[in-house]
Amino acid sequence: MSGKFRSRAEFDKVKQQFFDNCEGLGYAQALTAEVWRQTESFAGYAFSKGHSASYAVESYQSLYLKAHYPVEFILGVLNNGGGFYSTEMYFHEAQRLGVKIEAPCVNKGGLLSVLRSEKIIYMGFYLVQDLESRVVDRFLKERNESGGFIDLSDFVNRCLISIEQLSLLVRAGAFRFCGKSKQELLWEAHQLLRHSKKTITTRNLFRLEAQKFKLPDLDQLDYEDAFDQMELFGFPLCSPFELLKEKKVGDIRASEMMTYLGQRVSIVGYLVCIKNTQTIKGDRMQFGTFVDEAGAWIDTVHFPPVAKQYYFRGKGCYEIYGKVVQEFGYASLEVIQMQRLDYVERK
Repeated sequence: MSGKFRSRAEFDKVKQQFFDNCEGLGYAQALTAEVWRQTESFAGYAFSKGHSASYAVESYQSLYLKAHYPVEFILGVLNNGGGFYSTEMYFHEAQRLGVKIEAPCVNKGGLLSVLRSEKIIYMGFYLVQDLESRVVDRFLKERNESGGFIDLSDFVNRCLISIEQLSLLVRAGAFRFCGKSKQELLWEAHQLLRHSKKTITTRNLFRLEAQKFKLPDLDQLDYEDAFDQMELFGFPLCSPFELLKEKKVGDIRASEMMTYLGQRVSIVGYLVCIKNTQTIKGDRMQFGTFVDEAGAWIDTVHFPPVAKQYYFRGKGCYEIYGKVVQEFGYASLEVIQMQRLDYVERK
């Protein structure tokens, strides 16, 4: 009926056959025309009633869960592969609900993200880039069978793992319960494995203490955890605004936009997503979505001249200057100028 796979001539031929058959069966011309009109309108946008009903049920159930169990709902979306927004933004939404997001932990975490109380989510190990699922399966099985791990040495003695995979776990913060810095843990990991590519697991009646060495004081760099998280998870667990080299606050925040209608203001936002589109003349324009430091949403409109001159430069915080406008009772910003702000350097 949509005509996507047929020519107009074929479509008209089917229509004429329909009318001829109905006339042969004795149906009135007006009735036939009305039935055809309703059927033809289906080509605009429609689908089967069963499909529609099942989506209505699912939509209602999802809305109910999101309204009454928002944290569990967000966790379900995350563990189901996410939705329209990035993984980072679902964690951001959970934080707005008062939930504390914890990095993966070999004693409390799982392959998927888990809710350990009403207000704590431990990130799943599947979020750690380059970490092999078979490695996670092995140490989770060991933990379930023989109990939690006492420290890094205990983990190495009980679990088969390479130094590369072990280093990823250390950098992800999975051994922070040991009370040692990442630098100390990485030194200890290399000392425990020595020249071996993988650990050699042993079953001893009594726990054997590993040889201990006195390490010199090791520097803990500012924001080192945040940079490791950006590399391994794709985003930091701290506010990205904390990482700015130069603190920028802008004139207003998102919550104040309605009081500045028609005025030109600057605002600082963290990029969430971009929608690219074209005008009727074929020129590229864009719509942006940001969050400000308080976590409130900012919508921006980038008309062709602005989109051509002030383009997006990837994830990060942007200082945006534009005119506050309103549509359907919601304020947005027509961008005049925009620049991405620099993060501190990892040195």
